[in-house]
Amino acid sequence: MAEGTGPLDRLLDSRVKVLSDVEVNTDEVSIARVYDYCLGGKDNFAVDRAACAAMMEVVPETPLLAQANRCFLRQAVRFLVGEAGIRQIVDIGSGLPTAGNVHEIAQEIDPATHVVYVDNDPIVLAHARALLATDARTTVINADLREPDAIFGHPETARLIDFSRPFAVLLGGVLMHLEDEEDPEGVAADIRGRLPSGGYLLVSNTCDTGEPRARELTRVFAESGMGTRCFRTWEEQIRYFDGLELVEPGLVPHNRWRPGPDFPAPDNPAHAMHIGGVGRKP
Repeated sequence: MAEGTGPLDRLLDSRVKVLSDVEVNTDEVSIARVYDYCLGGKDNFAVDRAACAAMMEVVPETPLLAQANRCFLRQAVRFLVGEAGIRQIVDIGSGLPTAGNVHEIAQEIDPATHVVYVDNDPIVLAHARALLATDARTTVINADLREPDAIFGHPETARLIDFSRPFAVLLGGVLMHLEDEEDPEGVAADIRGRLPSGGYLLVSNTCDTGEPRARELTRVFAESGMGTRCFRTWEEQIRYFDGLELVEPGLVPHNRWRPGPDFPAPDNPAHAMHIGGVGRKP
């Protein structure tokens, strides 16, 4: 490979250009940038780091939960492509590019896999477009989770996703940021309804286990502008999979969902506060 042409080089180039190409509000917390900071990334600002610091005051394991969520996502993609035979993925709320992106994991198993990333954060979009500039099998679109019609009706989605064949939709850590009035159950139901037989839905979110620290973290999320209902119970979240067949071991903490050797601190009890699962449409 020629010097300066690999994925990492393109990602670094995009970081250099993004602030000059995109108008960014550095006074407002970005969920994607907070997550990036928790994962050890550099695409974040003081306001995002302050929000993460506030979370760590009540739950010091906050970065661990973010890392565990990413490990779950990678492991689930390996299952979807490597075991379930899925070759089309729509990743909604994809976040900033990081090590082990969905398309990299999927295309390592089968290079023909198509991936559509969906986000509405301008920095995410700028970085992703730079990273994917030469990848015809992967694209990124500007759309909102709360408007599924705009996602599935987008020309780029139609270009890469054959809706008559099984595909997977990833909702990794995004439904948790919807308020009750934004109807996360309805959003999940709309997306489930678009899946053909043999399609899959992945969902992961923080979980209200009744632990006081979870309630405190909810308060911090709300004060930072990231939502007031981020911690829903298991009973509330299992409804996202209504009508689907849950893949074993079901909707569980990430350290119990087929953890790979790279899973961080698997015995840490804090993992109970973040759960995930994958369901198949019969």
